[in-house]
Amino acid sequence: MKNQLKYDLRGVSATKDEVHAAIKDLDKGLYPRAFCKILPDIAANDPDYCNLMHADTAGTKTALAYLYWKETGDLSVWRGIAQDAIVMNLDDMACVGCTQGILLSSTIGRNKNLISGEVISTLINSTVAFAQQLREHGIDLHLAGGETADVGDIVRTIDVGYTAFARMKRSELIINKIQAGDTIVGLASYGQATYETEYNGGMGSNGLTSARHDIFNKEYSEKYPDSYDPNTPDEVIYIGNKKLTDTLNINGQDIPVGKLVLSPTRTFMPVLNEVFKHLKKEINGIIHCTGGAQTKVLKFTEGVHIIKDNLFPTPPLFQLIHDESGTDWKEMYQVFNMGNRIEFYLPPQYAQTIIDIARSFNIDAQIIGKVVASDTNRLTIDSIYGNFEYE
Repeated sequence: MKNQLKYDLRGVSATKDEVHAAIKDLDKGLYPRAFCKILPDIAANDPDYCNLMHADTAGTKTALAYLYWKETGDLSVWRGIAQDAIVMNLDDMACVGCTQGILLSSTIGRNKNLISGEVISTLINSTVAFAQQLREHGIDLHLAGGETADVGDIVRTIDVGYTAFARMKRSELIINKIQAGDTIVGLASYGQATYETEYNGGMGSNGLTSARHDIFNKEYSEKYPDSYDPNTPDEVIYIGNKKLTDTLNINGQDIPVGKLVLSPTRTFMPVLNEVFKHLKKEINGIIHCTGGAQTKVLKFTEGVHIIKDNLFPTPPLFQLIHDESGTDWKEMYQVFNMGNRIEFYLPPQYAQTIIDIARSFNIDAQIIGKVVASDTNRLTIDSIYGNFEYE
């Protein structure tokens, strides 16, 4: 079965074409090329300042956490879900230079018949602990409470989302002006950073619907029908070979496949905050490779050719997804971050500074490509699996 057909049958999209069509006429804010929307300073009406507000969720990763928790009783996976939803906001905001003065509010909707109070407690306590961890790394983050609602009529298990707000000087913003001559520095999404307690598979919070159904065994469709939409055709529900507790040996450690896919979305805020102390005006762009994965940058460029010809070796998790799903490599780079989730665009003489800072946090970093002039806006990924073109 073609992958696009599987996506459609599962009710998801790798490109979000309908969403982009729906919002195409909306105001794009003060700086249309900025990685997240930047508004005038509505809070104080100061022309030297601006406001940022960002909302995101952990997506369907919560469905996999539900499976793993029900199957094993391991509550710890819910700590990762809180982090997933938070990081999808904060790291986007950091791409425009924001690491200070951030307010964070949660919106959690659950099916009370399936999701216990101890899960809610774990999510809330994990939010507090993660915020404290970021503060210890110099990130000025404040929790503003939120809403937890029992909405079982519309939520099958649980939906976990956060909204973030910040006010900052316009002069401190990073607005994407990616240009010919730029070097691209990538930061790895996998491994174990100094501020992480275990190996991170690098999954992030994108592509989870496909990964979950393509990797894991049909038995879960019968045991946990609440983990998927009943309108989804049976032919695309849990069609993989793996059980949640099957293990994959990585660096001599046997890691359950379920927990590998559930690896919390790594935050790069500590790295970015340190980079901004040394470089900021020199950076021409920062891209968070989330929806659209390695092709995300095309939404923020015009008239340049992005060439990625030195990406990281494929991490074990993404190799597993490819092997189980049969997804072609061109599409893999469009759906999954493939081991690179943050990339800097800047003059080549500054690349080593970023690499050194990232490695001081035990995060692999390297030059992954370059930007050249072009008549059309396009991306080339030159990999060991082939040469892939995107526009």
